[in-house]
Amino acid sequence: MNRFRSDRNQRVFLHKEATMNGSISSLIDLPGLDPAFKTIASKIDNRQRISPEEGLMLFEKGSLAMLGTMANFIRERAHGHNTYFNRNFHIEPTNVCVFSCKFCSYSKLYSKREEGWELSIDQMLDKVKAYDGQPITEVHIVGGVHPKMDIYFFEELIKKIRAYRPDLHIKGFTAVELDYMFRKAKLSRTDGMKLLHEAGLDSLPGGGAEIFDTAVREQICADKVDAAGWLDIHAIAHRLGMHTNATMLYGHVESYEHRIDHMERLRTLQDETKGFNTFIPLKFRNFDNDMSHIPEVSSIEDMKLYAIARIYMDNFPHIKAYWPMLGREQAQLTLSFGVNDLDGTIDDSTKIYSMAGSEEQNPSLTTDELVGLIKQVGRQPVERDTLYNVVNTF
Repeated sequence: MNRFRSDRNQRVFLHKEATMNGSISSLIDLPGLDPAFKTIASKIDNRQRISPEEGLMLFEKGSLAMLGTMANFIRERAHGHNTYFNRNFHIEPTNVCVFSCKFCSYSKLYSKREEGWELSIDQMLDKVKAYDGQPITEVHIVGGVHPKMDIYFFEELIKKIRAYRPDLHIKGFTAVELDYMFRKAKLSRTDGMKLLHEAGLDSLPGGGAEIFDTAVREQICADKVDAAGWLDIHAIAHRLGMHTNATMLYGHVESYEHRIDHMERLRTLQDETKGFNTFIPLKFRNFDNDMSHIPEVSSIEDMKLYAIARIYMDNFPHIKAYWPMLGREQAQLTLSFGVNDLDGTIDDSTKIYSMAGSEEQNPSLTTDELVGLIKQVGRQPVERDTLYNVVNTF
């Protein structure tokens, strides 16, 4: 059976599971349910935190229907049927990169830079100008780590974008990119972050987190910033008043224990800083990279992961499904498993997941199309800005 037929069969099953979601009280009162799961359901009902051990048990023994019920209860208690998106576009300055992450299908090593792309500041400004007169609220800047695109190059870019379109929220640079920029410029993380923030950088995306466990990072991304560095850069941004996102790359060599450890570290930092907006699980895609021998996890495993993320990440206000990575139908399904945000319109401005073999080879949705996807599954579309201020409801 080919991958796409298999995915269709799984979606049929998942639609059935999603419609089975009941109330949290039905789980607490369900005869025969493991008492440990009833305890977790009671904690959720009473807004109490579950432990790492309980999170691990959900991964190992939780049924999809039960997890969906728990996650959907939390989602609807916090957001009702509201499902958020924004009008955004991406700028990817380069796919040339000094790092050699095993899972990456996007980057080209600097020694092979002629096979990639490198945009000038003027070329990137032209991408901004292409949206003149359009109600875009965010530009998302992220790409490879290019040795000649240093912090001062990006300081100039940010200043020029800010001068040209002051109303545009500038979200940019993973902690991996920032760590390299800061070290190359011989700046402390705090001074480097201040420089970019004062230039006009408003917030950070969540990329580069992958899996925090040291042994896993040694296998998949040994040469880039470690977990402590990633967390520190985000903590510094939070202390400067900036909001950031967080991600987790799942479905490769990591274990359930690694996933819980990753989420626990994020949950702990969020307790301290309260600076994260949303948590974004990112599915490993195995096309044309050094980990292509590893099969991708099923759609069922995807939904379990989203549901457990919503249950475990109790201090994160939002859980996002990045539709260009999952595909449109899969993203719709996540809305029954704890997700309340589908990212944005994108406008075919990112290649990171299409080059890794995602179903969305030209990721672009009009506002009407994205609104339609949300309404098809009985949710309320809400256009937001980057910081989740409501722009419009549909």
